[in-house]
Amino acid sequence: MRPLPRSSRPSLSSPARTSPVSRRGLLGASAAGGLAAAGLTAAVPAGAAQPAARPARSDRPEPGGSGFRLRWLGNNGWEIRVERPGAAPATVLVDPWLTRFRTGTYSRKGADPETPVTVDRAAIDRHRLRADQILVTHGHYDHMPDVPHLAARTGATVLGTESHANMMLALARPEERRALEEQLSVVRGGEHIRFEGYSVRVLRSLHSMPGPRARVPFPGTRPGGPPPRPRTIADLVEGETLAYAVTSEATGFTLVNFGGSNFSAADLAGLAPDLAMIQPGGSTVHDYVPRLLSCLGHPPYVVPTHWDDFDEPLDAPAVDWGGLEGLRRAVEEASPHTRFVVVDHLEAFTP
Repeated sequence: MRPLPRSSRPSLSSPARTSPVSRRGLLGASAAGGLAAAGLTAAVPAGAAQPAARPARSDRPEPGGSGFRLRWLGNNGWEIRVERPGAAPATVLVDPWLTRFRTGTYSRKGADPETPVTVDRAAIDRHRLRADQILVTHGHYDHMPDVPHLAARTGATVLGTESHANMMLALARPEERRALEEQLSVVRGGEHIRFEGYSVRVLRSLHSMPGPRARVPFPGTRPGGPPPRPRTIADLVEGETLAYAVTSEATGFTLVNFGGSNFSAADLAGLAPDLAMIQPGGSTVHDYVPRLLSCLGHPPYVVPTHWDDFDEPLDAPAVDWGGLEGLRRAVEEASPHTRFVVVDHLEAFTP
């Protein structure tokens, strides 16, 4: 069947496409019902210390006034263009993974750990991406493998943990590795880095923990130096998980991206973003969506990420792996005034 034509702008209310197969693979997540928990409220005892006041948000500019343009590259891949008065726009990429080799992750059997890791450099180059920085949230096969080639081609600074850096060096071709060694910036969470016209705050975060035993898929770290070249998807371990907040100096607008359907509440203290990119899933995370939105101060926008079956092509409309509507309902229940903005493959949204 021919897919329906892609809409010219993100949908704010239309039903999402759904897939008959729910997420059962190694990166599995929850049934929708587990996402729709009620929001948390608690009385503060008399005399108890009051929580610190949050910093003021930006003035919630009218759509188009944020200074950002977001384009979805599928999975958790994002191209973030930052407008800079008096200078050319900057481009920040998050988890750009364009190769999309077949894994069966969202099939009933799940992903085969022995699936070979491949990088389709011609497919990557067709998108002609530019980048000033590339932000890596974690080391799994659907987030990191294309980054060495993109870094070498664009000259971007690459942020990630020591494990991410070592695995990327191991993945890179010799000519890519020479460039990457000069471009890597190893971070741990807690850094707040200023670039011309915007800043990037690195946040320690957590990966989703799917399944009856609540386990991180392909766990582990790769400290000390590059390991042998990763051959299979099982060789690309999580390597710790980060989230990133990007703030425009011109508008004060802040957006935050989470690379997993989990988070560290303590590391979100003081963060009040205007837009949050969050994932479906999180069935084993206690009150995942309501707690997260409460920690973030109920942002004006939520943009779902990592909701497509990435065995399907990037140049066709996204196919929901089964979690999108559950996330929509959970956001509506926990934060009724938040706008839930769905962006399709390679479409852009300007908040």
